[in-house]
Amino acid sequence: MTEQPVDVDPGGQNVAGEAPAAEPEAVTADTTVHDDDVELERTIGLVGGLAIGIGTMIGAGIFVFPGLAANNAGLAATVSFAIGGVIALLVALPTSELATAMPRSGGGYYFISRGMGTAYGAIVGLGLWLGLMFASAFYLVGLGHYASAVFAELGVGLSFSPVTGIGLLFGVVLTALSIGGTENTATLQNVVVGILLVVLTGFLSYGVLDAVGVFGRGSVPGAFFSRGHFPVLTTAALVFTSYLGFAQVATVAGEIKQPGRNLPLAMVGSVLVVTVFYVVTIFVATSAFGANRLGQFGETAMVEVARDFLGLPGAVAILGAGLLATFSSANASILSASRAVYALSRDALLPRKASEVNLRYGTPHVALLAAGGPILVLVATGQVELLAEVASFLHLIMYGLMCVALIVLRRRNPEWYSPSYRVPGYPVVPAVGALASFGLIAFMQPASIGIGVGVMLVSYLWYRYYAGDVTLKGDI
Repeated sequence: MTEQPVDVDPGGQNVAGEAPAAEPEAVTADTTVHDDDVELERTIGLVGGLAIGIGTMIGAGIFVFPGLAANNAGLAATVSFAIGGVIALLVALPTSELATAMPRSGGGYYFISRGMGTAYGAIVGLGLWLGLMFASAFYLVGLGHYASAVFAELGVGLSFSPVTGIGLLFGVVLTALSIGGTENTATLQNVVVGILLVVLTGFLSYGVLDAVGVFGRGSVPGAFFSRGHFPVLTTAALVFTSYLGFAQVATVAGEIKQPGRNLPLAMVGSVLVVTVFYVVTIFVATSAFGANRLGQFGETAMVEVARDFLGLPGAVAILGAGLLATFSSANASILSASRAVYALSRDALLPRKASEVNLRYGTPHVALLAAGGPILVLVATGQVELLAEVASFLHLIMYGLMCVALIVLRRRNPEWYSPSYRVPGYPVVPAVGALASFGLIAFMQPASIGIGVGVMLVSYLWYRYYAGDVTLKGDI
């Protein structure tokens, strides 16, 4: 199947005299073809798309937030995760429509720039690049912490902290793997996420059976809203950072096979799968210890839950799963960050050099280095928690604007906009998705909001300086 390319006026130049690259002559189920070369080969199937979405999202919701969420909302934190899943689904559905109409690398940046104009796209695209770098660094530092905890659990004494070194090592390895081919990265992601889901399914199944008394203990907690009702909403804002991964699938849309079919299934499917895992995780964790004691464990809560169920082997198994989760999250985020750089460069919002494709491996190696290099610098600081929340802020802005872009495109109905999937419940679903995304920002820390707004302002100023004459908006 050949899809109609987006009709964009490539007028204008950046300060280096570079104009946006021409849109592809044809977009097929296997590749995106230009008049002079092949952009990116489509090598990621449905399983790979699901693995990118699930692998990015499964980490924080399982291994970081249970103790914090239970401390805030008690057992009702299950509702908080469910609310987060519903909001993510409200955004995933419009994103699926946009992605099937414009299956290009860049995801939300590409959709917004073509639907709403260059300025909006520049703010979102540059913010997405920075946000994904901060998120990737956060995951890599988390991976270092889990590795260090595994050594401690096994009684391996070290005279130094390996956290930063391990994070840097895996940052280099994952960047090199991505340069070596997207198919290699996708295959690795499939294997890691498959193992992770098997381990978690077994552990959570045991926990549910234990909670309902099959093993004789029967520890289902009684008071559901033990902290009241309002904390459910504030906790939903806290844990929503767990749901950022589904949009990563759209970021690599230019490399998804049969995008009209696989993009919606991968995005919606990944949200549904991780929502179920999150809700069950909170139920099992609060059943094991109760909300008060679970909250005292903080970010290591799930390790203690596993230790309570299965002793030392259970604790080590969950630590190993935590390693896999942070590894898969970092892997998917590095890949997505590079594709944001690639798309910005092709549109002349960054130097054209960044969109060069390696002729041997068919990957944007300069864009990957532009993402991987700064990520290593951030990992070396070891202090990226606040920046990870800033990444959440920037993603929520992008989510809301994607929903708005869909409404704009539907109302204008340009000739080139012909998605193979259309969101049900239009215009209610995208309108509610936009309002929910922007609304959650109000529950974030003021410092995170301030830094996020600063990043958006810098992005806009860069656009005005470097590419103020560039026009990207779809021809209507």
